[in-house]
Amino acid sequence: MGYTPDKIRNVTLLGHGGDGKTSLAESLLYLTKGTDRLGKVTDGNTVCDYDPEEIRRQFSIGASLAPVEYKGYKVNFIDTPGFFDFAGEVMQALRVSETGLILATAKSGVAVGTEKGWKYCVDRKLARMFYVSKLDEEHADFSRVAAQLREQFGTSVCPVTFPVMNGTKVDCIVDVVKNKAYKADGAKLTEVAVPASAASSVEEYRAELSEAIAETDDELMEKFFAEEPFTEEEFLKGVKAGVKTGVLAPVFCGAATTGDGTLPLLQSIIDYAPSPLDAPAQLTADGDELAAEADAPACAFVFKTVTDQYGRFSFFRVMAGKVTADMTLTNARTGEQEKIGHIYMVRGKKNIEVTEVGLGDIGAVSKLVNTKTNDTLCAASRVVSLAPIVFAEPCYRQAIKPKAKGGEEKIASGLTKLRDEDQTFEAYNDPETHEFIIAGAGDMHLDVLCSKLKSKFGVDPELSAPRVAYREKIRKKVQAEGKHKKQSGGHGQYGHVKIEFEPCDSTEMVFEERVFGGSVPKNFFPAVEKGLRDCVERGLLAGYPVVNLKATLYDGSYHEVDSNELSFKMAARLAYKDGFPKANPVIMEPIGSLKVFVPDANMGDIISDLNKRRGRVMGMTPTEDGLQMIEAEVPMAEMVSYAIDLRSISQGRGSFVLKFERYEDAPPMVQQKVIEDAKATMEEDDE
Repeated sequence: MGYTPDKIRNVTLLGHGGDGKTSLAESLLYLTKGTDRLGKVTDGNTVCDYDPEEIRRQFSIGASLAPVEYKGYKVNFIDTPGFFDFAGEVMQALRVSETGLILATAKSGVAVGTEKGWKYCVDRKLARMFYVSKLDEEHADFSRVAAQLREQFGTSVCPVTFPVMNGTKVDCIVDVVKNKAYKADGAKLTEVAVPASAASSVEEYRAELSEAIAETDDELMEKFFAEEPFTEEEFLKGVKAGVKTGVLAPVFCGAATTGDGTLPLLQSIIDYAPSPLDAPAQLTADGDELAAEADAPACAFVFKTVTDQYGRFSFFRVMAGKVTADMTLTNARTGEQEKIGHIYMVRGKKNIEVTEVGLGDIGAVSKLVNTKTNDTLCAASRVVSLAPIVFAEPCYRQAIKPKAKGGEEKIASGLTKLRDEDQTFEAYNDPETHEFIIAGAGDMHLDVLCSKLKSKFGVDPELSAPRVAYREKIRKKVQAEGKHKKQSGGHGQYGHVKIEFEPCDSTEMVFEERVFGGSVPKNFFPAVEKGLRDCVERGLLAGYPVVNLKATLYDGSYHEVDSNELSFKMAARLAYKDGFPKANPVIMEPIGSLKVFVPDANMGDIISDLNKRRGRVMGMTPTEDGLQMIEAEVPMAEMVSYAIDLRSISQGRGSFVLKFERYEDAPPMVQQKVIEDAKATMEEDDE
């Protein structure tokens, strides 16, 4: 059935890996008869983790839709990965949600993923709620975690439901707003009396809640200061207003495996979470606003793409009007028309065909020709581009090649197809090192991409640390001579040059001549220059390009019959080989400008680590979001694994930006290693 926008809720499940997002989605679907069995992550049979890679690894890799229909409402839950390598999927889900439901386990409490989930919602001005999961685990303690959430994220955090425990079992779930308790027995929910042991907790949490919702309305504020109790209707209205404005972040709880707390959570989301009509207007790429109007021309935003052997499958959310089957829409990016064929409501890997997707709802369409993630599809009468999802830049680079020869083309075409569904990685040929590079969010991200290349495209790739693009230069002025003389039957070959080599500021070789008396005819000057330009592409120390070199042809000789362009080209090469070693050559390494964003607690460890990488710390500045920005200059060769190491040092809280700055002379020990590695590589290539 179709749902009006006031009956729709779009909720992204957020949290650390292993906090129970997929299990919660499974419980919600099962208890509302969206599925006929309760799947388990460990059994590989959940609705949301259906990709072969997810089943094999037993954690979420992609954002997955779990629409739940309950009491005339539709809640589009989007299950997202908890591992930070797949944060791009989280960004996609948040782009089409009004609410973030942040999970934390009753045993472990606040984790880095909890902090990140909160920050994502705050940055995007989304409504935020907490769900304390896994109440049935040993050492679970709801009140401890609720206090921890409040301490970490402020007084806006208030429990709305809490458990009454009987050992490790949930006896009942108490609703603070309605002052009622619920006992779960599978899909059956029974209202029971609030246990006497829970009375003090109800009173405490009601006081916290009253203080928070008093801020949402002047009348409620007056009542609060007059110490008059709020009615249930005022509580309901105040909580809803508080969630919408961000004044309140309610805390719910449950155990997905037993179903305790699942239906009370769902009812609370329906009661308190904002609908698409309550959300701020969508922004266009130009900064204009697009109102959510059901009778407006159709406008849909494509937030995710999945590719398989049958082609593209585009997930979209309707931002204005409605999208119907057999409609023709305009792609705002390309200006081209896209015929909308079959449209679907998607639940995990199951596609249910529908005739229309209304305002605020989420659907999918197959076989769009030129539409990608971040595209806006509109009615021709009003074409607008909606603000795109902003993905983090890839920060972990590796060289990729097939284990068996001849698979390079398969890797390139496979990665091009995978890029349709994952815009958080890059793949390109490095013109400096002639390696094919793949860049992503971390080692796990690249490992998954390699697994998909093998399973989907039949090519087995291997990764290695990318080569560093060093440079070579000379440090003193020298004069060199090159004479090429070859006699054979017929014409011989003769070329003779004297060249002065010296350092200069130009990265490109500078060639000049000051030949007097015609010792080298002018028509051979280009051949001398060409011979030298060929030489500087490979230095004599380790085979890296030579920079900051000025070559001046000042003398030589020629033979009227035997001299030709090739002879002078060869003579120039001999002069280069003669002069370069005498000119005090040195290897230069690329230096990067680094900005690291970390909490105060990690500052010492980060600076110590940068020192080990031969980095120079230039300064530290506090940022608006409570982090410290450390600015440093560091050799690029030392930063290959930094994405992984920084994550380890900061428990995933840190991020960085690294950009090439300039070249500097490498220390003697580094030069020696680079030369040895180059010799070893040449020997391997010769074998």
